[in-house]
Amino acid sequence: MAAAFFNSLAHTEDVQGLSAGTQPGERVHPEVVQVMKEIGIDLSTAKPQLLTDGLAESADLLVTMGCGEACPYVPGLQRRDWPLEDPKGKPVEKVRQIRDDIKRKVENLIEELDVK
Repeated sequence: MAAAFFNSLAHTEDVQGLSAGTQPGERVHPEVVQVMKEIGIDLSTAKPQLLTDGLAESADLLVTMGCGEACPYVPGLQRRDWPLEDPKGKPVEKVRQIRDDIKRKVENLIEELDVK
């Protein structure tokens, strides 16, 4: 959700958000696809990918969501941690709350990075 929001809200070609996880599933959770589709973002074809050291090394900023020690450590890489509840298996109302919280965090990050 965060990468999708970032890519739809950051109005510059100089930045791109990528999504990856330390234990990615085979697909985006259906409840996440549903609540994102409600606001016009289609994640139905998005494929989760593994957060590797190489992927992290290619980034300027790594935003983690509670992965703790499982996250790669890259010296000099800026890092933010947004401990968020996992939406998997949650009722749709809760997933909407998580979605809206992520959107606020992404909007604040875009403002901070001045890529609006």
